[in-house]
This record gives sequence, C-alpha cells and structure tokens, in this order.
Amino acid sequence: MPVQEALRIIDEDDSGIDRAFRNDVLQGLSQDQKAIPARWFYDERGSELFEEITKLDEYYPTRAETEILRNNAAAFAAAIGAGTAVVEFGSGSSAKTPLLLKSIDPAAYVPIDISGDFLRASSGQLAAKFPSIPVCPVEADFTKKVTMPRAIAGMPRLGFFPGSTIGNLVPRTAVDLLREMRETLCDGADRPAKLLIGMDRVKDTAVLEAAYDDARGITADFNLNVLHRINRELEGTLPVGDFVHRAIWNDAIARIEMHLEARRDLAFNVCERRFTMLKGETIHTENSHKYTRRSANALLLAGGWTPVTHWRDAQDRFMLILAEASPLRMAP
Repeated sequence: MPVQEALRIIDEDDSGIDRAFRNDVLQGLSQDQKAIPARWFYDERGSELFEEITKLDEYYPTRAETEILRNNAAAFAAAIGAGTAVVEFGSGSSAKTPLLLKSIDPAAYVPIDISGDFLRASSGQLAAKFPSIPVCPVEADFTKKVTMPRAIAGMPRLGFFPGSTIGNLVPRTAVDLLREMRETLCDGADRPAKLLIGMDRVKDTAVLEAAYDDARGITADFNLNVLHRINRELEGTLPVGDFVHRAIWNDAIARIEMHLEARRDLAFNVCERRFTMLKGETIHTENSHKYTRRSANALLLAGGWTPVTHWRDAQDRFMLILAEASPLRMAP
C-alpha cells in the first residue's frame, strides 16, 4: 500500500522561515540564561546524528526500550488490541515502531515529525515493511494539537511516544504537551485514546553522564548542530568552533542538562539582532529528566492520562507506560 502524501502543518513566513523556530531562538538568546528548546535539534542532520547516538555503547535507553518492546509483544496485544490507529509523535526513523506494529495488528500508522525529509524517507521504509498498513505521515510540530488525517477518522487511537522524549521538557511544559496529545488523539475518535510512552529511570550518575557525553563526540556534534541550523536558517553568525558541549547531572531536579559553553567572549547576529556572551556563559539546549514510577504517574495524571500498565527492562533502566485518556473532571 503506497504512503499517503504527507499532510504538512508548518507555520512559515514568506521567506520560508519557520516562525516558531525563529521566535524560540530569538526569545531564548535574549534571556539571562540563554536557551534553545531541544525540539529544534531535529533538522535532517540532527535527526541523522540522533540515530547515530542511539547505537552508541554509552546510550542505553534505545537498547533498554527495544528489549521491552521485544519481550512483551503478547502483553501489548492484550492491553491495546487490534484495529487501532497508531499515532507516533516525533517519529524520527521509526526504528522501534515495527516491533509495536507486529505486536498489535494496527489499522493505520500516522507518523508525526517536524523534519519533513526525514519523515518521508522513514515513512517509505516502514510502508515497505508493512504493505498492508496505511501509512499517513504528518509534517507538523506535535507540541501543539495536530489535525489527524481523514483516513483514521473514527478509529480508536494509540499515541506512541518512545525514547523518553517527554524528559526533554520541564514539568510544566511536559504537562502541557501531554494535554495537547490528549486533544490530538481524542478529537474525532469514538472511544478514549491510549498512550504508550517511554520514560527513563533515575540511576547512577556516571551512567547518565556518559550517555550524554560519549567518547566519540557524537552527542557533542548533535548539540552543536543546532548552531549550524541557526546560522543556515536564521542568518546567524555564531562561531560554532568557539562553543563546547557540556553534559551535567542536576540531582536536585533529577535531570541531565546539556549546554553549549562559550570558550571566549563572543558577539554574533541572528536575524539581524546582536547578541553577546561572556567566556564560560552557556546556552542551555536540553534537559533529560529521569523518573521514578511515582513521579512518572504524577506527570501523566497531571496531563490528563491515567496510567494502566508499566513495563521495565531486565536491568530496570527504562520503562514503557500504557495510559488511557482520563475523563475531564471539574472536581476531585
């Protein structure tokens, strides 16, 4: 079955610049602690680099999550059921998706990703593996409510959000995203949606820091790539060679922080606006929050999802949680 033409929902100005990208970068670089949201890592090159990261010895989350998907196929089938439209948020290469699709016999697959070229390539590859499943890609920013393709109207829906991407967001923003996902999945469906979401667990600091600062420097390249993207798409003049990658464990709030640190005093332009940085000052580019079972449940409940089942890998490093959209309530 051929892949449907990608539904495109990107807000660009007349020059082709993504307005959300420009606004986030300009606002983030104007703060006392400069910051760029992690979602802007994923242009085509960033997506390719992240796929390299998932294969590194130090980066355990992909192996742990893949183990869970492989070892619990029957449990997924029983808990989710056949005939569901699988909607994957931030699909990337969709490397883990075949394991899920084999387990649950879905009616359709809807990958959503902000990187259009990467989305189309991965959608074609997956459609070739599963010729009987309609593949309906959507190029969009999934942090907002996304209009679903007409092809899945009325179908029960399962959101798939693997990789602990939810951990990139501070709790307030994570809750907002979970609520937007609920709106995306429940709109037009005739029964409550479900969500299968990956979350990384709290563990030894050395293991965590190595996962985000690998010996080959692939994660450093991934971090620095966002500066190349700014220079290319937003008329930036950032001296990429004068920044260095840092990964730090913040125990007080249970997260790894990634930063780009200035090696010297700097001045540069973005969209004709001037910015300066002192030596040692950083641009905060990513958080990766780690969870216990209780903190994961609390986050999901705050976002409108009721946890149903938890699965973990053999070394207890990672968890996949199945949740169901909670009924809207006005009181306890």
